[in-house]
Amino acid sequence: MAIAITLHVIAAVLWVGGMFFAWMILRPVAAGQLEPPARLTLWRGVFDRFFPWVWASVAVLLVTGLWMLFAVFGGMAGARWHIHLMLLVGLGMMAIYLHVWFAPYRRLCRAVEAADWPEGGRQLGQIRRLVGINLILGLLTVAIASGGRYL
Repeated sequence: MAIAITLHVIAAVLWVGGMFFAWMILRPVAAGQLEPPARLTLWRGVFDRFFPWVWASVAVLLVTGLWMLFAVFGGMAGARWHIHLMLLVGLGMMAIYLHVWFAPYRRLCRAVEAADWPEGGRQLGQIRRLVGINLILGLLTVAIASGGRYL
């Protein structure tokens, strides 16, 4: 069980920490210092490197979360409320990420390749909003995971 919880926490830290860095640090600096062609090209490169880590995190979170759910609690019926809520919010985050990957990120890549900077800006704006929502959900999930059993 130690391996499962360790991998689970590392995956969550990588995903949520990456979103925090992108939203709170990189985004304001890039917006303030780079013109659209450079900014959109930068973000495409950032996503190209970050998204494989998110895919790995999603896989690890699902596998280890279900492993612990059944090994520790014997399934959904044995889990307390905070485990159910953590699973629900985590699945919602994964759904948002899948939408980002298959829709605005793909459109951003096409816009950058075509040097269509206004369209790229629209797609980056959509990604920014969705990452912001996922960041809030991720921080909520961390709070639920770490403090839920004490409530």
